[in-house]
Amino acid sequence: MVKLAMDSIVELMHVDFPSVFITVAGILIGIKSISSLFEWIINKLGLETRWMRKNREEHELIVKTSQNLSELQKKHREDMKKSDQYDAEMRTDIQKLTRMFVDKEIDDMRWEINNFATRVSEGRPCNRDSYKHCIHIYEKYEKLLEENNLENGEIEVSMQIIYDDYKRKLQEGF
Repeated sequence: MVKLAMDSIVELMHVDFPSVFITVAGILIGIKSISSLFEWIINKLGLETRWMRKNREEHELIVKTSQNLSELQKKHREDMKKSDQYDAEMRTDIQKLTRMFVDKEIDDMRWEINNFATRVSEGRPCNRDSYKHCIHIYEKYEKLLEENNLENGEIEVSMQIIYDDYKRKLQEGF
């Protein structure tokens, strides 16, 4: 038995491997040729195998996915344009609202200062805190004008009346 195994190993050592390799390659080429011929015949007859149908479906899926991706990219670009336009409109609206708010604040401060100056010029009684409050409002008014690059020209006379009366009352022991 050992001799039989040794003889098999010796015979295996004498095998012509290049011819085995060529034979295997020839067989594989033959199988490929036969399958190509079979595929060609099936295509000519208009038949479809399960493998061909699977390949076709995969190809259609890839094409469909590519089309959907292109549509999504186009939609994304359109959405981004709309978003940019919306952002620009929002910025414009916020600027308008800010401008309206600043104008309202300025008008309210002017009204308050002018109203107080009228009270002072009419001789109505005013306490020290009212004068301080009005002077503080005027300082805020000036700061608001400066921050918004606006000029004061409407309440200088009113403030002069208030300052003069306040100084006079302080000298009298207010």
